Amino acid sequence: MRGRDRSGPETDRWQRHNWWGVVLESPEPRALLHFWSSLLEAPIYHESEEGGAVDFGEGVAYLAVQRAEVYERPVWPPEEGKQQMQLHLDIEVTDLGAAVEHAVELGATPAEFQPQENVRVMLDPDGHPFCLYT
Repeated sequence: MRGRDRSGPETDRWQRHNWWGVVLESPEPRALLHFWSSLLEAPIYHESEEGGAVDFGEGVAYLAVQRAEVYERPVWPPEEGKQQMQLHLDIEVTDLGAAVEHAVELGATPAEFQPQENVRVMLDPDGHPFCLYT
């Protein structure tokens, strides 16, 4: 992409200027930040009343949460006239049952509709869909 730093993995990650990430909106950003930090077993890098980010410890990708004063939970599967998901996260796991159990313990909910045998569509506490897959 033009205008982006082209530093590679040989450059210290904190000196790089080519970070990228996904930002989820939430009416309760701290709670959602802690959910994702616990689920992904990644420490929180930054946290405030307005949101924060988790640090994966390597690379330059991040997952962040930011406050949304106006928030409507998405529905899955999509329904006419309802807020649809804009994106979802895919997380590969080796033990689907254990991963689903862990996500539920942390506050996720399995979606009613499950389209594939080796994928579980889950909803985080704010309703953002994400997939656990083998």
